[in-house]
Amino acid sequence: MSLSLARLQRLKAQAGGVAPAVAPVAAAGGETSLEMLRRLLRARPATPTVRAGAAERELPGIEIAPAVRLVQRTLPAADVPALLDGAFDRRDAIDTQRLLFFDTETTGLAGGTGTRAFMIGAADWVADELRIRQLYLTAMSGERAMLELFRDWLTPDTMLASYNGKSYDAPLLATRYRLCRMDNPLAGLTHVDLLYPTRRRYRGVWENCRLATIERQLLQIVREDDLPGSQAPAAWLDYLRGGSARNLCRVLQHNDQDVVTLARLMIQLATTYPALALAETGQPLRTSPAPAR
Repeated sequence: MSLSLARLQRLKAQAGGVAPAVAPVAAAGGETSLEMLRRLLRARPATPTVRAGAAERELPGIEIAPAVRLVQRTLPAADVPALLDGAFDRRDAIDTQRLLFFDTETTGLAGGTGTRAFMIGAADWVADELRIRQLYLTAMSGERAMLELFRDWLTPDTMLASYNGKSYDAPLLATRYRLCRMDNPLAGLTHVDLLYPTRRRYRGVWENCRLATIERQLLQIVREDDLPGSQAPAAWLDYLRGGSARNLCRVLQHNDQDVVTLARLMIQLATTYPALALAETGQPLRTSPAPAR
């Protein structure tokens, strides 16, 4: 049986509480407690209010699935060898046709089940080109479709390459696949995390081994109008809430450059590491089969 607001106020006052400062509702009105709660809370509408104009909301790429868009481009890469020296990661030769460089943009840096990947960028060498592909969400409902599409880019022979991906990106994606009740396609794949060989070689040489620092100091890459990764979550959430797509487009550019940098960094490490070892020790660096990871 429902109680009027006036009756609820009296009961709360008798219990020592403070009555809410709202006008009582007459019992004759027939308002139930649920209806009263809805009226008082004034629940927000299910669809966000669009604050930006149509032109400001335009996004690059094509909608490849509901709430999922794909952006794709290629860069010339005719001089990439079929095999790279894997000594920098204590491996034998690395088949460049197996490599898939990947990086995610997420709703937070803490990880955990509440953190989502709203963008997955990947790059691979195909023929004489570096192919860059990016999947990103325009609504949270597209997460499962995005994970399925990324899964299709992987084969049992794929060799993953990332920067701190073993500690962050891969575990986060594993969690999202598990929460979507899908098998994790990254499980069991060989994974080259370029952060570790970079740290071994350049720790103490520069102020840190963040990817942006390695880009600038080692690869001479200077980004222009780059949106810091820490601002990516706000850019995506602002778009979902009806804001402009400008900063989300900057996140796409940031992610694109990240995976291109990974490809360039691997070539740099594979090319210079054996020579550096020879110069420092006077002996060629001996490699052995990569340990299971």
